[in-house]
Amino acid sequence: MTLPLTAPHRTAAVARPDHEDGSGVRFAGVVKAFGAQRVLHGLDLDVAPGELVCLLGPSGCGKSTALRLLAGLEHLDGGRITIAGRDMAGVPTNKRDIGMVFQSYSLFPHLSVARNTAFGLRTRRVPAAEAAERVAAALELVGLAELAQRYPHQLSGGQQQRVALARALVTEPRVLLLDEPLSALDAKVRVQLRDEIRRIQQRLGITTVFVTHDQEEALAISDRVAVMNAGTIEQHGTPEDLYMRPATPFVAEFIGRSSLVPAMVSAGTATVLGRRVPLLGDRVDGPALVFVRPENLELGPEGAPAIVVATSYLGAVRRTQVRTEDGTELVVQHAAAERVETGALVRVQVRPEPVAARDPEA
Repeated sequence: MTLPLTAPHRTAAVARPDHEDGSGVRFAGVVKAFGAQRVLHGLDLDVAPGELVCLLGPSGCGKSTALRLLAGLEHLDGGRITIAGRDMAGVPTNKRDIGMVFQSYSLFPHLSVARNTAFGLRTRRVPAAEAAERVAAALELVGLAELAQRYPHQLSGGQQQRVALARALVTEPRVLLLDEPLSALDAKVRVQLRDEIRRIQQRLGITTVFVTHDQEEALAISDRVAVMNAGTIEQHGTPEDLYMRPATPFVAEFIGRSSLVPAMVSAGTATVLGRRVPLLGDRVDGPALVFVRPENLELGPEGAPAIVVATSYLGAVRRTQVRTEDGTELVVQHAAAERVETGALVRVQVRPEPVAARDPEA
């Protein structure tokens, strides 16, 4: 038997929203309420076979609820969810052909790594010889082959989460669901495991929905990101689309770091710090606040005068906070070798990159 766990590397599929076969996932008009509080307001989203899509947003936006609905852990109040074109209404969790990894590792403390990994196979009555082969392949995939006989208390947090991932993959599910799987780990382990999850997902070509509130995590790991806010999707697209071309002020503010700068909008452009730059989206002419990324501001001989408030060395670059004469605070990202002192008078100007805008009083 050829196991998907040992399949050659495959890149993730290109999103095709009309796809209804393979292992694609579709949310169509999904509504969920808890009592009088509606949590999801007609959610629409397609995940193509082999694609990794992140649901990204602040706490309470509905992202984990959407994942739990997909897993069958909550009941729909409206709309439709399909996996591989099959309506999941009434299908219990154990019949949905999914693997799921939670923030908490949820390992059985009295079982070894190998037996924890094999748990789903035992409940499916997979023959012992085949189960042993699949467990070995899954543990090899997550880099724990040599720890098969250890117990959870003998493992680090990152190793325990790898066991949880192996347990989810060993059943060879159509769809992998990850609900904040890295948030309990320290920063270095988090980045390492994040990259491992992406490598494994691409190698297996498994359709994956990943929930996180960490924007860096979402941008680093995803084929596409769906930014959620108050039970709706504000924008979905590639990480590059969201960062470079935010469709709403919420996305512009939530994705990446920006300074809010007073501007004057006119005929599809914004005058910012004395320079006209392209404007994203349609806006009525008049005063506005625009979102300017640190890398799109520069210190130089020209531009608006400002006082250096603070400067931070970040290795390859510096980030310097300045305050203009009207009190606007800006964060400028520049070369590490370009040193400035706190209290120094500098000039700052914006590069001619497109900016998103919102109303001054919003």
